[in-house]
Amino acid sequence: MPDRAPTPLPDAASFAGQLRRFRAARRLSQLDLALACDISARHLSFLETGRANPSREMVLQLAEGLLLPLSAQNALLQAAGYAAIYPASPLTSEALGPFRQILSEMMARHAPWPSLLCDRHWNVLEASPVATALLAGLRAGGSADETNLIHLLTSDAAASGVIVNLAEMIAEMQSRIQLEAFEAADDPVLAGLAARLQAAALRHPLSHSLPRRSPIVPLTLASPSGALRFLSTIAHFGTSEDVTIRDLRLELLFPADDATRIAVTALAASLSG
Repeated sequence: MPDRAPTPLPDAASFAGQLRRFRAARRLSQLDLALACDISARHLSFLETGRANPSREMVLQLAEGLLLPLSAQNALLQAAGYAAIYPASPLTSEALGPFRQILSEMMARHAPWPSLLCDRHWNVLEASPVATALLAGLRAGGSADETNLIHLLTSDAAASGVIVNLAEMIAEMQSRIQLEAFEAADDPVLAGLAARLQAAALRHPLSHSLPRRSPIVPLTLASPSGALRFLSTIAHFGTSEDVTIRDLRLELLFPADDATRIAVTALAASLSG
């Protein structure tokens, strides 16, 4: 008897296709996801091949089992033919006014130290005056209009002359973006940024020859005042069901030594004067 032809897989943009991609990105078997969602592996198989259509509740149940971010949950709902349930308001909208006020207060209280507000793909949405001045060096040459921090970090022509410990920063950001790409489940932009960092890491390999690594890895920038060393913390909003707010990252840079503290204070005074 002739071999039975394999069942063709549904289109990648369909609900079944997206579900299969999200599950693969999470590195889960059908049985793993079925157990996490308290459904049968057979029913999950039918959903992934398009032989069964999900209810709205089933889509949300699967999204919860996959630990999808809000934007991905919206995408899965819409692929299944349902309306998105999580708003994605413009940052300038009235609905996000309270969050904008909090962000403005945090950045103002952090001054004169640098602060950057970025979206989930590390595009700079807002920067404090000192942060803008420090970024100017990375935007030299053909990167004058670049707003993506990963693109700036991996632009060899400018970054090599500004970031003293470039290999360490690429390695640190590579680990961060790989984790964020995994948490996002299926985000082609984050995957592209991770690939860009991987290529940069090959050009700037991290030395492992030191007998003892430091417990901190400050960002070290070259400046007319000498080396500026910063430690950073990144704040997220976890209490909002708005996609825009949940995707924001507020990075606050702190001086790692007295020399940096003095130099940044003087820079801030020159910018305000």
